[in-house]
Amino acid sequence: MTAIITATRLADELTGANPPVLLDIRWQLTLAKAAGAPAFDGRAAYAAGHLPGAVFVDLDRELAAPPGANGRHPLPGLAEFGAAMRRAGVSSGRPVVAYDGGQGWAAARAWWLLRWTGHPDVRVLDGGLPSWEGELSTETPAPAEGDYRPVPAASGLLDADGAAALARTGVLLDARAGERYRGEVEPVDRVGGHIPGAVSAPTTENVGPDGRFLPAAELRDRFKALGVSGDTEVGVYCGSGVSGAHEVLALAVAGVPAALYAGSWSEWSADPTRPVAVGADPQ
Repeated sequence: MTAIITATRLADELTGANPPVLLDIRWQLTLAKAAGAPAFDGRAAYAAGHLPGAVFVDLDRELAAPPGANGRHPLPGLAEFGAAMRRAGVSSGRPVVAYDGGQGWAAARAWWLLRWTGHPDVRVLDGGLPSWEGELSTETPAPAEGDYRPVPAASGLLDADGAAALARTGVLLDARAGERYRGEVEPVDRVGGHIPGAVSAPTTENVGPDGRFLPAAELRDRFKALGVSGDTEVGVYCGSGVSGAHEVLALAVAGVPAALYAGSWSEWSADPTRPVAVGADPQ
């Protein structure tokens, strides 16, 4: 099993004996409200056309708890997350494929949550909806209730203290854009900069122009250049635990296990007692 699936392979599996559950997780980080324009509406995009049989999952409401002290996208409660997945038809004995509008971040958030809570077979559609060449549907399916019961793993998740420690003892990757890492701009959170010791590794550099992941060998070379070796303990954070999940997915494609600091910069920077580094130097 791999972490991603091509559209061609997905089309084949959907006609098989145990077709995957499809989760449509279209979402965008948008600053449109500040500009006076309406925010992106993933549910409306889903209604306009989605993969046949796919169920819409709301990232803000079903893959995250309300914003607060733990960041802009805290982890959802296990009971709420499990109920949302069962409503979507997710069961432990059936594969799951998540997709979004092509950026990959939202689908990766679903992938990470399901993997971290024990689902044995979940993948992301590489390239998202734009990679799909088949017909789309406007029908809303009513899947049978799934049986998935999330059980969090003992590893794979970092809190703020764990992220700070890993930046000193292993490799902590910052998946945000370089200018946010350096503290030159900060359009969302209280202050710009990065966790001291973290290495800048924008997740946008893990994909090609078509939004699909670079070949595994190229990703391994990229992460090696950032300090990730065979026995390195690796963690990732971003703004609020969404694009960071995409970087964890890229690392999985490269064969490198990594933990996610889900609270990420939105949690870290909200506490004025935590140190902030600026500039290109990790320290």
